[in-house]
Amino acid sequence: MGRTSGMVASKRRGEIMFHPMPMNLRPKFKLLVHYVIASRCNAPETLGAVKLNKILWLSDLLAFYERGRPITDARYLKRQFGPVPAPILPVLRELEDEGAVTVRDAEHFGKRKKEYISNTPINSDFLTEDEIKTVHWAIELVCDRHTARSISEASHDHIWKIAEDGEQIPFYTVFAKPGKITDADRLWAYQQLESIAA
Repeated sequence: MGRTSGMVASKRRGEIMFHPMPMNLRPKFKLLVHYVIASRCNAPETLGAVKLNKILWLSDLLAFYERGRPITDARYLKRQFGPVPAPILPVLRELEDEGAVTVRDAEHFGKRKKEYISNTPINSDFLTEDEIKTVHWAIELVCDRHTARSISEASHDHIWKIAEDGEQIPFYTVFAKPGKITDADRLWAYQQLESIAA
């Protein structure tokens, strides 16, 4: 399959769909991917595909939670190991084609994993001071305090569990809390509907 510039591929129910990612949003996401990879250049074994995806997710999610706006506006989809940014594979291919990043297969405790190496320097000019702090918090949490398995399990929250595979997980779900619907909740909802209908 050929590469589609400016498009994001996702798979749902056995078919591949392409979703356009606005071109004005893609450069910042691409820069962030490169920045995260470059931040671990002295220890590429600590950053595989699962951890890269979780750093990007947590960076965008925490920025949305704290400041009301994600860093990149990338769409995140439910996948087996947690939320995954929809444009990640095309962006990694672009970075590889440009020579900015090398993606290699490695063995880790008898299993295959991806490792990422930055071949070119990148600065943080595209990020605000608050965004830099958020990204470095996510990098430290994911790479230094978790294994790929433990961070994957931690990302399987109540929202991830109810989403279908391939479904978008919106940032505002960070505010959702699990709970039971009580009879009082049902009564309130019924009263609200009655008042709207009146």
